[in-house]
Amino acid sequence: MSSKDKRRHIRTPLACRIKIIHESLGEIIVKTRDISDGGVFVVLEPDQVPPIGTHVTGQVQGLMDDAPVLEMEVVRVEPAGVGLRFVNLDD
Repeated sequence: MSSKDKRRHIRTPLACRIKIIHESLGEIIVKTRDISDGGVFVVLEPDQVPPIGTHVTGQVQGLMDDAPVLEMEVVRVEPAGVGLRFVNLDD
């Protein structure tokens, strides 16, 4: 069974800008690749990738003036970027 078969949430392709904030990265604006009810995949350069387990905050840019700031955890690392799980959401 592949890891894609184990996913709990359906991914939807979505390209938007998101601001990621972390002490080791500072504030960076990156693009998303897809989103689900459980998280988002963001495209990062290899030197920007934080290790699995790292908590970051993120805020969608350009869609609404007061988009919420969400806590997210790095749960998957790929050559193209990282999978982030939304933290503190109802499971």
